[in-house]
Amino acid sequence: MQNNFQSLTYFIPEITIVITLLLAIVSDLFNEFKKYSYYLVLSGLFLTGLLLFLDSSTNVSKYLFNDMLLFDSVSYYFKCIILLSTFSIILVSQYSKELDDEYRAEYNTLLLVVLLGMFLMTNSINLIMIYLSLELVSIPSYVLAGILKNDKKSNEASLKYVIFGSFASGLMLFGFSLLYGLSGTLNIYEIHAFLLNVNNPTAVLFSILLILAGFGYKISMVPFHYWTPDVYEGSPTTVTAFLSVAPKAAGFALMLRFFLNLFTIEGDFLSSTPLLGIDWPLLLAILSAITMTVGNILALRQENVKRMLAYSTISHVGFMLMAICTLTPVALTGIAFYLLMYSFMNLSAFYMVIYMSNNYKAQTIDDWKGIAFKTPVLSAFTVLNMVSLAGLPPTSGFIGKVYLFRGLFFDQEFYWLGIIAVLNSVVSLYYYFKIVKAMYFFEDDNKKYKKPNPVIFWSIIILSSQNVLFYFYWSGLYKYLEGVFNL
Repeated sequence: MQNNFQSLTYFIPEITIVITLLLAIVSDLFNEFKKYSYYLVLSGLFLTGLLLFLDSSTNVSKYLFNDMLLFDSVSYYFKCIILLSTFSIILVSQYSKELDDEYRAEYNTLLLVVLLGMFLMTNSINLIMIYLSLELVSIPSYVLAGILKNDKKSNEASLKYVIFGSFASGLMLFGFSLLYGLSGTLNIYEIHAFLLNVNNPTAVLFSILLILAGFGYKISMVPFHYWTPDVYEGSPTTVTAFLSVAPKAAGFALMLRFFLNLFTIEGDFLSSTPLLGIDWPLLLAILSAITMTVGNILALRQENVKRMLAYSTISHVGFMLMAICTLTPVALTGIAFYLLMYSFMNLSAFYMVIYMSNNYKAQTIDDWKGIAFKTPVLSAFTVLNMVSLAGLPPTSGFIGKVYLFRGLFFDQEFYWLGIIAVLNSVVSLYYYFKIVKAMYFFEDDNKKYKKPNPVIFWSIIILSSQNVLFYFYWSGLYKYLEGVFNL
């Protein structure tokens, strides 16, 4: 255990984010420095990434700040996904026409606050710290959703987000209070040691249900998904893209650590036996099936592209939950692998939405008609993303789903969930290819070619390229992930 002063030496990336955040706020106060705020933020994120990369001691677990945080290879991996996503969003946001130039500095500052909260979510092993990190992510996200002050949909999105978020946080806090009341401690490892000897499975099950509400809200799990389509549609597209990727990765990182370390007999990432005979993996399996099914069925009816991608996100959450419920090491690597693939393809899909919104005011699928004849390169890479999101070869989305299914069948228990997942994969083809059909099977002479911004163009190309790259060269990443979870 490290005391507070000693812990600072392992907390340098987070300190860099805080310093960048403060400099961004200060630079916005002076007109002569305001124009440099964007580059200052990008430089700070680049430096944070460099410091993360240079940290060679990630394989050794460290308990910091009097056991409030745990730094290990798992948190390191998820931080890399979160940081890369945030850097990409801030880079592209500068060229989105939805955002008001007057509020860009505040926008970037709020994203940095959320980034800090997500970093802490991956490390937190104390109930108070878990709650604070979740709120550090949630509260700025409410503001980001409503940052278009003169847009009624943006205001509505923010209000719904606040109401649902507050309700879910309250339920989660109630669950935390039960665990604290049972054990008398806030550290999840100490709570686990106490729960091994407790003879009150009903109270533990009740706390699991309440805590699932808080975590389920963060990752858009049914039945805590109601905020997702309205918030995604009403928020600026850059905020929607951000919410669909980075907080999901942080939410799954926290959920994996919390449930596997607290509600299993072994109390680690290689756990295979639920605590006190409580079959919460079955509960997660049922929620997984419902989540992917609800997401896909409701996506079929959507004409607004952002709402469709919102329901698509919900269905992907269902697929990733499928891996957690098996309690196998293979499933852990599968979900970590899929999260990285999903982040790339989802960001790229939303960046194409930004291009269409910037240049053609496109909101519905019909607005995409004939765009393939105007921008053939971007359209081809968009098709690649849709194929990958559907989980078809030859894309990384196919490899990711193979590993999710591998974890399921390796456990030889939830075969029924595998069947439901396969059927849902088939259903998803329909709504993804509605966009492809509009792009390639219709012509619109009213559309004129409009050159994409180079940053948006190359962001789409680079992020989409991984769909092919990781289809052919994925073994190195998978071996790395096996080392992350010490398999």
